[in-house]
Amino acid sequence: MQRSDERELREQLVRLRSEHRDLDVRIVAEEALAHADQLLIQRLKKRKLALKDRITAIEDQLLPDIIA
Repeated sequence: MQRSDERELREQLVRLRSEHRDLDVRIVAEEALAHADQLLIQRLKKRKLALKDRITAIEDQLLPDIIA
């Protein structure tokens, strides 16, 4: 992997982690409402899960498994 590719992946990873944290905060806030929109919460959780999957895929690219 070239350094520029690795740098781009690391920058993307930072953005995705930030968005993941922001979604977590938003989900907690939505759930705390008396009349929480369950459909919105489900959509936010689905988006959060998709972000987590993408984060994991990028981490796997940056730190491949070493078979000893």
